[in-house]
Amino acid sequence: MNSQTSTHIFRLALVQMYVEPGSLQKNLDHAKELISEAAISGADVVLLPEVMDLGWTHPSARQLADSVPGGVACSVLCKAAIDNNVFLCAGIVEKEGDNIYNCAVIIDNHGKVLIKHRKLNELDIAHSVYDQGDRLNVCQTPWGTFGLLICADANANDHVLTRSLGYMGADVILSPSSWAVPPDHDNVKEPYGDTWRKAYMPVAKEFGVWIASASNVGPVTEGPWKNWNCIGCSLVVAPDGVELLMGPYGKTAEKILYCNINPIPRPARGTGWSK
Repeated sequence: MNSQTSTHIFRLALVQMYVEPGSLQKNLDHAKELISEAAISGADVVLLPEVMDLGWTHPSARQLADSVPGGVACSVLCKAAIDNNVFLCAGIVEKEGDNIYNCAVIIDNHGKVLIKHRKLNELDIAHSVYDQGDRLNVCQTPWGTFGLLICADANANDHVLTRSLGYMGADVILSPSSWAVPPDHDNVKEPYGDTWRKAYMPVAKEFGVWIASASNVGPVTEGPWKNWNCIGCSLVVAPDGVELLMGPYGKTAEKILYCNINPIPRPARGTGWSK
């Protein structure tokens, strides 16, 4: 890794990646290119979007979803983490038995999956594609405790899922996302982003936790939001509840954003436990 493990400061790359719906190999190849670019630019941790392998609600998930770990997409990401000496966080589709999950992983720089999270607060319109997860977890890294959410998990009532990760001692919460708008959305009249500011800022301030979300860009070509566009606006909120950065808006606004994160490890709330 590029940072010294004696300090908690690390360089985060938010990969606002263009995702080609249903094109597994093309998306994985593109992700590898972007991960390499981020690593060359000094990233220690690389955050990719929600279901970056196939695109949100794309029906190809029923045919192309694979095991996590061990499946094609996860194996490619694990190798990319090793090859580039970075930690990776990414959303991919997972198949287990007859179930398909909207899944995300955190992978260390040795290619080990530290967390597998299955989306809990999936929108009703996506239930025809994805089954529902049933748990939250955190993992230890050289920079403190990381928690993992996926997109609308952060909008659960009373921010209960995000706050739960705060109670579990998360210093940093990573969230692969896929933020989309209708084709007639006017970003001048209705600037995108308040939904996520309202979801992230209060929890970040309450728990003193960093929250970072990377959203993809590109068209939605199938499913209930067909003809909508994913538009980026990837976001980082600091522990004081202040927005640190937001990515560009637009269906072609692919960009890698960089941010130095300085988490301060702290005890999990209400337990008396300390690191």
